Amino acid sequence: MTITMASMMRAQRFYADTGTVAVEDIPIPEPGPGEVLVRVAYCGICHTDLSVIDGNFPSQQPVVTQGHETSGTVAKLGPGVAGWQVGDRVIVEAGKPCHRCDRCVRGDLANCNQMLIMGCDYDGGWAEYTVAHSLGLTRVPDEVSMQHAAILADAVATPFGAVVRTGRVSVGESVGIWGVGGLGSHMVQMARLSGAAPIVAVDTNPAVLERAVSLGADYAFDARDENLASRITEATQGKGLDVTFDAVGRNASFQQALENTARSGRLVLVGLSADSPSLGTTSEFGVSRKQILAHLGYQNSDVAILAGLVARGRLDLSQSISEIVPLDQVAAGIDRLVRQEGNPIRILVQP
Repeated sequence: MTITMASMMRAQRFYADTGTVAVEDIPIPEPGPGEVLVRVAYCGICHTDLSVIDGNFPSQQPVVTQGHETSGTVAKLGPGVAGWQVGDRVIVEAGKPCHRCDRCVRGDLANCNQMLIMGCDYDGGWAEYTVAHSLGLTRVPDEVSMQHAAILADAVATPFGAVVRTGRVSVGESVGIWGVGGLGSHMVQMARLSGAAPIVAVDTNPAVLERAVSLGADYAFDARDENLASRITEATQGKGLDVTFDAVGRNASFQQALENTARSGRLVLVGLSADSPSLGTTSEFGVSRKQILAHLGYQNSDVAILAGLVARGRLDLSQSISEIVPLDQVAAGIDRLVRQEGNPIRILVQP
């Protein structure tokens, strides 16, 4: 069964040679073997998308449709697809394995050495339709809105992976989060679900810090406060932070997070930038026995876990959608995120 549709669709296109964005009419793609065509409902605008545009995360295609936080409905099945039907509500995974590296050949697709990134290596969800591999789909429970479903694929799943998998936060551990915007606000919620205590949010924006408290942070401190270290020491009863998360990825945030990580603690780097932070001397770092862990993305199984938490009312995303813009105004949505207009957690594109 298929849906009768036109041959052309509207899609955002990023031109890597000029760094420009346009919305154009292009052919609707055909799903290949094992793939499905998805009619996009919503797709988020993420800081990674901005990094592709400004060149910090270079596009691997001369022209590509961006967007990697996508919800929608199955519109057409490619050859050999089983378990899905036209009309099914789905979340699209933000990457797909290369199927060529040694890990893929061994069947370890989740740990592919050359994972292809949606909206960078191949066309993404800022379009009326997108193609996805059937193995990279997650079913959307009836209790979960398509708006919330879209942001599970990265905006929520990446913080989940950072806190639960890479950071391995345990009940009762103290946690600090530098940068509580789009990713950091969800890290606060993930840390609280994991039983962390206390949770310290650090940012420079008073409104964002106030929001972090409403989402579950126990303390909210200004990163510019000259007494920040002593405030964190007091909040943790002198022991410091067991696990810190840098959701910004700049020199200043990394340095503060590292300095306030307790001896033998863990710092998880999540934010991406072109900065090159320093660890200090090897002797000081070695004596501290601190660990620095890099985190990127999520496992596809994480999306299903999070969808279940939302469906059961365990995870509240009511504050997560800041604005919805039509596809033809995607450039305006990008500009608002760049300028942090209204301190958005996530701006969605609706084709």
